[in-house]
Amino acid sequence: MCLIKLEPSMEFDAPEPLRSPGDVLLNDHLKARTMSIAWLARRTGISVSTLRQITRGERRINARFAMRLACVMDPTPAYWLVLQARYDLAILKSLRDARQHSR
Repeated sequence: MCLIKLEPSMEFDAPEPLRSPGDVLLNDHLKARTMSIAWLARRTGISVSTLRQITRGERRINARFAMRLACVMDPTPAYWLVLQARYDLAILKSLRDARQHSR
């Protein structure tokens, strides 16, 4: 029994340019609410250095981080994970496209 229909060509057609989940976290959630990374670190138990890496796009948001962020902010864990998955897929697609064009 299949409860969810999976489409192999599932695309996310976003009207805005692709942004990393860390950029969304920093600009749409922290700066918009005048929260600091240090405040978020204290509330979530995620270290300041890890949060800085996330906001710079140097580190991915994993399930543990998504759960911790959701405990402090409005978006659900799924929101953060979908943002990360969408970003990861777009980066891989652009790498694949670049490789195919260079042949």
